[in-house]
Amino acid sequence: MVVFGQILGALGGGVLANAVGRKKSMVLITAGYAVFAVLGASSVSVPMLLVARLLLGITIGVSVVVAPVYVAESAPAAVRGSLVAAYQVATVSGIILGYLTGYLLAGWQQWRWMLGLAAVPAVLLLPLLLRMPDTARWYLLKGRVADARRALMLIERETAVDAELAEIAGAITEEGGGGLSEMLRRPYLRASMFVIALGFLVQITGINAIIYYSPRLFAAMGFQGNFALLALPAMVQVAGLAAVCVSLLLVDRLGRRPILLSGIALMIVADAVLIFVFARDFGHGVALLFGFGGVLLFIIGFGFGFGALVWVYAAESFPLRLRSMGSSVMLTANLTANALIAGFFLTMLHFLGGAGVFALFGTFAVTAFMVVYRYAPETKGRQLEDIRHFWENGGRWPAEAKA
Repeated sequence: MVVFGQILGALGGGVLANAVGRKKSMVLITAGYAVFAVLGASSVSVPMLLVARLLLGITIGVSVVVAPVYVAESAPAAVRGSLVAAYQVATVSGIILGYLTGYLLAGWQQWRWMLGLAAVPAVLLLPLLLRMPDTARWYLLKGRVADARRALMLIERETAVDAELAEIAGAITEEGGGGLSEMLRRPYLRASMFVIALGFLVQITGINAIIYYSPRLFAAMGFQGNFALLALPAMVQVAGLAAVCVSLLLVDRLGRRPILLSGIALMIVADAVLIFVFARDFGHGVALLFGFGGVLLFIIGFGFGFGALVWVYAAESFPLRLRSMGSSVMLTANLTANALIAGFFLTMLHFLGGAGVFALFGTFAVTAFMVVYRYAPETKGRQLEDIRHFWENGGRWPAEAKA
């Protein structure tokens, strides 16, 4: 139910962000996290629990659309990549905390605590969000120039604020009106196809198969015991968190493309290792180390590349009026692939075996590498208002198009 709710939330997240603003959307999301977590924990029947999980899923879907847009529009160009990547740091940190909480509360009697404790970070975050402004770009989109100037002064004190406002306003005027249908026409059809493909490939390469079912995978390799099956996934995620942090430090120095391609390459190598482990059907000694190492390398590669940067591209690939809808489309593709993984992974593991499953994931990872190598632009240091010219010029920067 959570996955289905996420898809619904992704479809409506862009509309909500444009209608009420990025900040108000974040406030509603945070309040929703708290309310629906408590609702799930206090459920007295299965239907009540399913409704709570559906509503929580919708909230998650909206948040994954709105949060990267809010960060990207608020951040100076010099650190925008790092700040959007920091969103993934928070996500992975939450996953680790969830694993550790589940380990400490293991036992069927504790499920209410597992669900209800999710409200705590939301309650802590809400007062901070209430003090934050919306983005200057959204204020200008709504004609609120004074609010836009105040918001911009908070994040770019050393810049010529009036010149920046004029540039954003000029871009809005030049863009004119638009809607979702415009994403399916030139010049943004190419950008739309890119973010849809990227969003789908992020999930179909297998990350959530490992996150959801890592205890099952470790058991299939031969690991035993609660520590191995509950603590090992948390250890793997700690390594993934470290990879995201390294990517965060490097993304605005080295650029998006080298980091993303390097991360996908590590995933391909990890898939090859896991194919070998499952094909040899070892269940002890060195093979266990190789199996754990393969999963570890996969998570590190994902965190360094896809995990840190996919939402950077979602936030950067469209002009202001299409930005939140672009993130919605990307997330919808992402969650569709996630639903396929959640629904069919165990069936594939049963019929194809571990080697067959990771051979399939490896094929998708190679496809992802080729898509990124061919179509992903390098947007390091560029203003959001400039990046649209890449797509308007057929996937080339204007200077390249003239050459």
